Amino acid sequence: MKTNWGILACGKIARKFASDLKKVDGAVLHAVASTSMERAMSFAADFPAQHVLGSYEELVNLPDLDVVYVASPHSHHHEHTLLCLNHGKAVLCEKAFAINSRQASEMIDLARSKKVFLMEALWTRFLPHYQKVQEMIAEGLLGELKGVTANFGFKPVEPVAPRLFDPSLGGGALLDIGIYPVFLAQSLLGIPDSIQASMNPSASGVDEQCSISFHYDNGRSANLFATLASNLETDADVFGTKGRIRLTSRFYEPSATINYYPGIVDTRTLVGLDREAGFGYQFEARHVQECLKSGKTESPVWSLDDTLNLMKTLDRIRLAMGLKYDVDK
Repeated sequence: MKTNWGILACGKIARKFASDLKKVDGAVLHAVASTSMERAMSFAADFPAQHVLGSYEELVNLPDLDVVYVASPHSHHHEHTLLCLNHGKAVLCEKAFAINSRQASEMIDLARSKKVFLMEALWTRFLPHYQKVQEMIAEGLLGELKGVTANFGFKPVEPVAPRLFDPSLGGGALLDIGIYPVFLAQSLLGIPDSIQASMNPSASGVDEQCSISFHYDNGRSANLFATLASNLETDADVFGTKGRIRLTSRFYEPSATINYYPGIVDTRTLVGLDREAGFGYQFEARHVQECLKSGKTESPVWSLDDTLNLMKTLDRIRLAMGLKYDVDK
């Protein structure tokens, strides 16, 4: 069975996704769309598609399109996802899912009312090394789970992408990269009982860097950090009373290595297979196709409730550090 994919917006992340889609059995890049025909044609020169379109309305009106990957800036995810859902198109929406939980709720409510598939493209959730970390915790290798530390930082190279610091595009460290440490902590420890957070504002007023602490009534905690001012190791530690897992070399990517203390082994040994080439987006794409083929309208692995809970936590963090966007009003 073939799955006809459409890509909405033709930026950098869309190129990575299209590249990995070639690794998914049955996946067909059926259509690509941009608000600029020139950008769409440039994209299709590298990733050929049957339909190359200069508007998103043309994309959602294609009759034989199975699912749309929404790859626009997260400031536009709400608008573009609603457009797709209102035309009955299944959606894989890039993270951050929306600007705030109000937008996320509207997207989720529409998908559920129309019984159309919707999932956030939180791709790390589907990577083999993340699933292995969950297995190790379940096996008791860490004992009683006590906490998570994680950081993510990079210094943008010139010319700096405008979306990174533009308040109208939901710019700032938290929604762009801080979402990864927040996801890791919440997915492993649960929703925090209390949150402390602070930020260093950029010239535009959004967070250039942010520091976040999660606290739990059961004694767990998480210390998380994200910055757009410096290149960090981007690693993470998950620890308990019996041991520690260290995720190195970009903890959120397939390149991450799992170091287990007191023993040390790498991802290939733990998972039992060589790392699959690519950026890592093929795993979530395969999962979407499996859901569609089995008639599911949301993922049993990364549910819409999971997405909404993550967005609510991001809202709480922004409230704690005093960051507001116009769409919050």
